Parts: sequence; C-alpha cells; structure tokens
Amino acid sequence: MTSRFVSTLKIWACAGVHLLTASGAVFGLFALMAASDSQWEIAFAWLGVALVVDGIDGPLARALDIKKTLPRFSGEDLDHVVDYLTYVTVPAYMVVTSPIAPEGLRLPLAALIMLSSLYHFSDKESKTAEGYFVGFPAIWNAVILYCFVLGLDQAIAAGVIAVCVVFTFIPLCWVHPVRVRRLRLLTLGVALAWGAAAISAIVHGFPGTLGERIVFVVAAVYLIAVGVSGRRRSASPSDTSKLATQSGA
Repeated sequence: MTSRFVSTLKIWACAGVHLLTASGAVFGLFALMAASDSQWEIAFAWLGVALVVDGIDGPLARALDIKKTLPRFSGEDLDHVVDYLTYVTVPAYMVVTSPIAPEGLRLPLAALIMLSSLYHFSDKESKTAEGYFVGFPAIWNAVILYCFVLGLDQAIAAGVIAVCVVFTFIPLCWVHPVRVRRLRLLTLGVALAWGAAAISAIVHGFPGTLGERIVFVVAAVYLIAVGVSGRRRSASPSDTSKLATQSGA
C-alpha cells in the first residue's frame, strides 16, 4: 500500500511539473494581451514569469525522473511549444505593433524572427556537449527587451534584429548561463545583475536609466565574448539528445 501510494504521488507530482511547464503558455497569452494594448512593461513582466517557469521546470523534471514516470508525454515537445510562444511569437508580435522598428520593416522583421527561430528549434545540433548553443538561440524576448530598455533608434533596432537573424545560421557558440561550466559563477552573477536591471526597468518604465543601460550593455558584451571564446566540441548524437531532453520538462 505504501509503495503504491508513493508511486501514485510521484505520478501526480510529475503531472504537476508538466502543468507548470504548460502554464508558460498562459503567461505568454497574458503577455500577448498586454502587448495588444501597448502595455509593454506589463507584457515583459509576464514574459519574465514565463522565463522563471522555464528555468525551474527542467530541474524538477529531472529530479522526479519524469520521462520514466510519464513516458507517454514528452516534456521536451511541450517545452518547445511553450518556448516558441514566449521566446518568439510574442516578441515578434511586439515588433509588428510597437514603434521600435521602421513601420515598413516591422512585418518583414517579425516574419524573419519566426522563420529563423523554427530553424533553431528544429536543429538537432543546436547544442554542444559543453552546453553551448550553436547559432543565435532564438532569445527574442531578450533582444526586444534590449530595444526597449536601451531606447534604440528604429534603424539601429532593425539592424540588431536582422543581425541576430543572420547569426541564427552561423555556427558560433552562445553561452547558456547555467549549463556551461566554464566561468559559470561569473556568468550567473552577470545574468543575475542583468535580471535585476531588467526588473527595475520594467517597474519604472522604458527606456531604462543610465545605470540599467550600462548593465545591459556590459552583460551583452560579456555573454557574447564568453560564447565566442568558448571551445566548441562536436557533440555526439547521444550528447545532443541528452542536452535536448534536459532542456524540456
């Protein structure tokens, strides 16, 4: 009876983790609704909540061995669906509906964001054995947040978006703040400072203060430099599959 109770409890716990992952889609919807009313700070606040969920569901899934407990359901597939909404679709919608880019380029840029991101999401070699992303990792929520916080000129913002689209197809390494062991503590510190600056900017409104802009620029330079300078080792199919599984719930 005790063993059966524990097994049932674990099944419900695993289902709860999947529900937690799925809740990111709801937060993405809230972000989309806020963006439709031009409430950019609120939209990014909801995307921030979705980002937190995306950061904690994976460790919970691995702790519960969710793939073995609920083999019928793919946490990886669920994670990809939610991520495409929160990392790609909502930011692309913001490009179309906000004034961050020249009016005539907004729809083409949004289309490029969505198409290039599908390439990244379907690429089985998008991660190395060391945990680096290969090619720009479709973190469009961060890119568009940069445009708002830095108050970029429309032409510059359009250029930044276009460059990121191009870098999706260039096999340069991009650091993951948690999975890459090299300089992990420093990278986590930079990521936390960036997060604090982002929260501050969202609370008081865009564009960010001079201090927040400095943190954003320094963080970007650091993270790009660590990725570019990191050694890229060819991941075996099993390594790639393992990393892909770990990215989902």
